[in-house]
Amino acid sequence: MRRILVVDDNPAVGQALSLLLSLHDIHAEVALTPADGLARLEREPFDVVIQDMNFSADTTSGAEGAALFRAIRQRQPDLPVILLTAWTRLEAAVELVKAGAADYLAKPWDDAKLLATVENLLELSESTREVARVRDERRARREALARRHDLGGIVYASDAMERTLELACQVARSELPVLITGPNGSGKERIAATVHANSALRDGPFVAVNCGALPGELIEAELFGAESGAYTGATRARDGRFDAADGGTLFLDEIGNLPLPGQVKLLRVLETGRFERVGSNRTRQVRVRVISATNADLKAMVRAGSFREDLYYRLNVVEVALPPLAQRRDDVLPLAEHFLAGRAPLGDAARAQLLAHAWPGNVRELKNVIERAALLAGGGPITPDLLGLPPAEPAAARNLDEPSRDAVVAALARADGVVSRAAAALGLSRQALYRRMERYGLAA
Repeated sequence: MRRILVVDDNPAVGQALSLLLSLHDIHAEVALTPADGLARLEREPFDVVIQDMNFSADTTSGAEGAALFRAIRQRQPDLPVILLTAWTRLEAAVELVKAGAADYLAKPWDDAKLLATVENLLELSESTREVARVRDERRARREALARRHDLGGIVYASDAMERTLELACQVARSELPVLITGPNGSGKERIAATVHANSALRDGPFVAVNCGALPGELIEAELFGAESGAYTGATRARDGRFDAADGGTLFLDEIGNLPLPGQVKLLRVLETGRFERVGSNRTRQVRVRVISATNADLKAMVRAGSFREDLYYRLNVVEVALPPLAQRRDDVLPLAEHFLAGRAPLGDAARAQLLAHAWPGNVRELKNVIERAALLAGGGPITPDLLGLPPAEPAAARNLDEPSRDAVVAALARADGVVSRAAAALGLSRQALYRRMERYGLAA
């Protein structure tokens, strides 16, 4: 049942509006005083308020109506309010519209116009509730995930990242190898750390090795250790990263850079937990869970003969795919605010530009952009010129799919109802999003 609260000291006005609205399946409650109206709002839910501007016969200032409007806004900021004016100065009503009133109508009102205004506001109220419901559901899911698992402070808001974290926490319960795939700078090490933090080995060490940052001839010694004299410069025996990770997790980033001899040894460790240091025949035993990551196409490398097929399938028991930041734009603004850490406010124009950027460098690029902008801002607001980003491509050039009604509702929820931010997230102009909202019955 759609419910309207009418606040007017003239009983005839309340009766007339109640009859008119009831003919269109809208229930109206009538309050004769501002105090009664506010009390009813405390007790019952309403979708729209229609309020008079004058409650005293000896004044046309509209002061009482203005006070009532402000009291309603203070209690329920999102509740639409229509102002009814008779003797009130028009300027007073206009000022309240600027302050957030939905509309003002003169007495005697035009039935058709009043009904159209009410119907539009009821539709908007319904869409606002739906947006709030979706937003609350998403927030509840994120909070539940954080309660159940140790996410290490990962900042996210997107459904894609939520699914990635859910899978990471699910596979953490076993000690099977995990392969994390995703582009550079997307946060693969953070996902690996999440798997470790939620595993049975979480009290053990988490050791990370970037296979792409080591010379090929030193990778084996780095991973498995080496005896004194095993290679030029090896003046003493040294433990490898497998020794250091014993009882915990070893994260091998850029695993595609591991040379073939190292791949053979790694395969053996994965199968038996045993290995030898470079230059040694003595077998060592460790309990290590291996998590690897790559931005390369390992299947193509297998076909080319540069990566062992048996090792690929041994590493890829479970794959956790981390989407690029461009595919989880809902994370952009929360991450930006996280990197700012309250050092500078982020203006709406800067927010829109952050949402429109393609982020080829992913989270790492975003962090660098925000750090630079915060430095240049000197405590002032972050503006588009401080971000140093290239102009965004027109939305039509992105070849995005037409957003569904659910996608529009979700985007509005993530943007807290701010149309400009939701439009940027969907790759649309504000006008284009308004047209789709109207098409889907989400707004007037």
